Amino acid sequence: MLFSSEILQVLGLLANKLDSIMSRIYLSPPDVSAKDHLAIEGALNSGWIAPVGPDLEAFEASVAQRLGRKYALAVNSGTAALHLALLALDLKPQDRVICPSLTFAGCAFPIRYCGAEPVFVDSELDTWNVDPELLETAIEALIKEGTPPKAVIVVQIYGQCAQMDRISAICQRYELTMIEDAAESLGASYKGQCAGSFGEVSFLSFNGNKIITSSGGGMLLTDNKALFEKARCLASQAREPVLHYEHAAVGYNYRLSNLLAALGRSQLEDLDHKISQRKEHYSAYVDALGSIDGVRFMPISKDGEANYWLTICLIDGSQTKSSRDQIIALCAAENIEVRPTWKPLHLQPVFSSSKVFGGAVSEDLFKCGLCLPSGSNLPVESRDRIINLLKSALMEGCA
Repeated sequence: MLFSSEILQVLGLLANKLDSIMSRIYLSPPDVSAKDHLAIEGALNSGWIAPVGPDLEAFEASVAQRLGRKYALAVNSGTAALHLALLALDLKPQDRVICPSLTFAGCAFPIRYCGAEPVFVDSELDTWNVDPELLETAIEALIKEGTPPKAVIVVQIYGQCAQMDRISAICQRYELTMIEDAAESLGASYKGQCAGSFGEVSFLSFNGNKIITSSGGGMLLTDNKALFEKARCLASQAREPVLHYEHAAVGYNYRLSNLLAALGRSQLEDLDHKISQRKEHYSAYVDALGSIDGVRFMPISKDGEANYWLTICLIDGSQTKSSRDQIIALCAAENIEVRPTWKPLHLQPVFSSSKVFGGAVSEDLFKCGLCLPSGSNLPVESRDRIINLLKSALMEGCA
């Protein structure tokens, strides 16, 4: 049995731990409003909880309308949406699919789900997205090897679109299906066209760290009715439209619930506000830190509008008083979440046998890149604290 002093000590430790958790500054946390709570409560009260219901249909319709797509399918993750897209495009074992190396592994895992093989292409420096010249080099090399790619996945990395006119022209020239990964880029655009509206099929993510969230979740989008219907069937356990349970193909349990769709639908209404808040963070970071020798920020292309999902800087430790990794350690000690940029997929052990074209650019971005807290609910006071900490470390060194 604990004595009173011991009880107080334990309670004090628990209180300190709770304060630490509550005061932690996260990289990109969910931004949930009172309106979002009401939307979830409304869905609960309606009785539509399962993966069917009015909020699910309305969420799909709203996203499709915003992006100018004919069909939208809400599923439980962006990874699931890509898997369905590849299945609907009849990807076969031993097929090859080109995708960028600088991205999350969820862009390449579904290729392996299908028994196919990813081929990685390096980034270009203007947008950090896939390099169009290297993309064409990769396509021609694979054709010469007798294994032409089945499709090209274009990722709109960190909330900014790739050079879509050049990439679209390349895919058309070689008659390759283009899949657009807009998981990080809802609300961005390229020359007036919305991210998520390019290619034969595109997909989004509504994971908890994205610009809007449905807790988990994703969405497949297309203008191809046959592709949409095949993906929708596969996402619902491939159940045939008969009274009893009939299955002519292997299906998947990928549909989003109506309850989570209610949250996503409410979040979508605030998308433009969330973008403006993140853009403010980007501008504040650049204004305060961008003139320091050895510090550069991800360039924003004049060919489109970014959604500023994450603000990312590059730190050249030979010019600054602290290295990128020293700053990561300093922020961890201060209960601030920062992260390196994506580790290139061609460096990931699981893809060590995969072919890669280029690699130096994405490797350098990974070596020097630092993702800064960018949430739309990040208080100005917290942002100023981060800026002051980084400025001191970069110019004076870590204490």
